[in-house]
Amino acid sequence: MSAFLLGFLPACAVPEATAQTTAAASRPATTAAGSVRHIALQGAVNVRDLGGYRTGKGRQVRYGQVFRADALARLTDRDLSKLSGLKLRTVVDFRLPAEVRRDGADRLPEGVTAASRPVDDLGLYARTTEVIGSKDPVEQQAALGDGKAERMMRSIYRTFVTNADNRRQFATVVRDVARAKGTPLLYHCTSGKDRTGWMSYLLLRAVGVPAETAERDFLLSNTFRREADRKVREELRKSGYMRDPDLLIPLQEVREDYLEAALEQAEEDYGDLYGYLTEGLGLDTRTLARLRARLLR
Repeated sequence: MSAFLLGFLPACAVPEATAQTTAAASRPATTAAGSVRHIALQGAVNVRDLGGYRTGKGRQVRYGQVFRADALARLTDRDLSKLSGLKLRTVVDFRLPAEVRRDGADRLPEGVTAASRPVDDLGLYARTTEVIGSKDPVEQQAALGDGKAERMMRSIYRTFVTNADNRRQFATVVRDVARAKGTPLLYHCTSGKDRTGWMSYLLLRAVGVPAETAERDFLLSNTFRREADRKVREELRKSGYMRDPDLLIPLQEVREDYLEAALEQAEEDYGDLYGYLTEGLGLDTRTLARLRARLLR
């Protein structure tokens, strides 16, 4: 099979239109914290500025410093021009080498430094590729049905806490932002929702954004990805790859219980999220203070 696009799905089963920004995805999302700055691109659908959210003490996360995204391999020349306007210095890629080989390397504006910091997915990417490629509805049901997909996702989120290499990758991003090293900075994975979503939740919580607000940012991936993911499922059905592509919905979506799995693991291993940040990620109080000074206005 050829490259991947939009989550775990084979590009040979993805229509060209799926890589284009949909009308639904280009609309700004409004939350209790204000409008989220979505960066409307043709080759990626889940690109956002992390700024704008308010802390519990009324301060605001600065715009233009940290961005989150899905894979950038299919950006158009117009997209590159738009990204150039963000003045990015660093793009962090959480994808595994196998994902990069299948999806393609990022297309980046000239002068941007690419940093590879792979975060483990417990083999989900490879296994899902194999299952879709089999075109066998029995095998697909056995692998993904009856709650198996949801359980796999919860297990992956727990490894964001338990896996030392994963913790090291997340900690490096926090330190880079705190030290203003390579910022403005953008980080992404394949769909921009799980590894990227957890990283975003950590940054927002670390600077004092309330849990409810940080969770809303996490769940917004469902809004920005909905139409593109629906088109992928539709094409998988039409092309004969899957009789029941809705089996993929738990893999395509973010859900509260996925986030809760990581938070419960953090509480079990480190007492609470602050313990995860300080003991698990090894972030000292000086680094966290620098992070707040850097990101808050």
